[in-house]
Amino acid sequence: MNDIYSSHELNYKPRWLASLLREAVKDHSITVLTGARQVGKSTLLRQEEPFSKWHYISLDDFDALAQAKRAPFSLWAGKEQIIIDEVQKSPSLLNAIKMATDSHPNKYRFVLSGSANLLLMKKISESLAGRAVYFILNPLTIGEMHNNPPPNLLTDFFQGNFSITKDLKQRFISPWELMWKGFMPSLLRLSDTASILRWWEGYVSTYLERDLRQLSQIDSLPDFHRLMEALALRCGQILNQSELARDINVSQPTVHRHINLLETTFLIHRLPVFAVNRTKRLIKSPKIIWTDPGLVSYLTGHYQPESLRTSREAGGIFESLVYLHLHTLAQLLVPQARLFYWRTVTGKEVDFVLEWGRNLLAIEVKLTTRPKFSDVETLKLFLSEYPETSFCLLVHAGEEIKLMHEKIVALPWYLLGEEI
Repeated sequence: MNDIYSSHELNYKPRWLASLLREAVKDHSITVLTGARQVGKSTLLRQEEPFSKWHYISLDDFDALAQAKRAPFSLWAGKEQIIIDEVQKSPSLLNAIKMATDSHPNKYRFVLSGSANLLLMKKISESLAGRAVYFILNPLTIGEMHNNPPPNLLTDFFQGNFSITKDLKQRFISPWELMWKGFMPSLLRLSDTASILRWWEGYVSTYLERDLRQLSQIDSLPDFHRLMEALALRCGQILNQSELARDINVSQPTVHRHINLLETTFLIHRLPVFAVNRTKRLIKSPKIIWTDPGLVSYLTGHYQPESLRTSREAGGIFESLVYLHLHTLAQLLVPQARLFYWRTVTGKEVDFVLEWGRNLLAIEVKLTTRPKFSDVETLKLFLSEYPETSFCLLVHAGEEIKLMHEKIVALPWYLLGEEI
């Protein structure tokens, strides 16, 4: 897939995360940039200043990988600003990086990139403990697709500020085509249905055959593929591992191991439950959210946008689209905001809760073009439980901004990608 990278580098879309990376390398010897395969990590590091001028090493190169294992210090001989891509392929290299930065704390600057969550890989996380700052690059947001600068949306809402400055009717963006197609940078250049489906087919097979076999021993690829499809059908739902194991006829330990792999490679996130008592957060089941809605659409067998429109999975896939934008925006705050969901014992649920210090922002997601006051009942319930909440949002698929309550506003989904 290297030809895909080179082709979309010509039409590079600036990434919102780049400014935070630039700030991080000023103060930290080791900066880690991770994210799912094909989200554009290598492209960012090749295109954005100052990284485009740094010494670049990819461990996809067999010679570089052999050198990393045989003589790691020689990889950056004579260089002080180094990018090492696909670093998860050589965990032993981390010891050499640790020695270099410990011996010369103000000399070297490393950016380590990879398509696996290094924090979840024991050997690597131990080597970098206390030495690295971490960032996750997501698929493109709608704002990045349109070359918009990063908005101050979350900061404004956390401060309780809200105003409208745009004519929304000229900016309406329907979510359906994007929910189906997905937000990976390589997909921008594709327009016909067959090309998009072939891209996702190749993505899944490459992921199964390449990434997983590098990270872990998979006993049965068909079983793993069935698990992916079953989890895709549950996008936006609370995870029940025993039910999942029963449905696909594999053991619970196997399901647990496979879900960990999907999370390690950033295809899914496990969203924890929100509770003021932090101990209670640890004992509740998480909610499963997929990183890219286009992958969920493909795995659930929706091979045309029209099929998705009438499906029962559409709500969960729209929730995945909104999560992609919220998670990207949350990372732009310093420190990063944390994402949760909220559920009562009677089954009332708020899709997302963002926590930033003592500030809370609650978000309900509705796949509707006409938000109704009945759609915000659970947000009102959340406000009654947590009156200190800064603001609440009802994110929808229409074009209307509507004040639903003194602390609740209905907001079109695409405004998560621009100033309003």
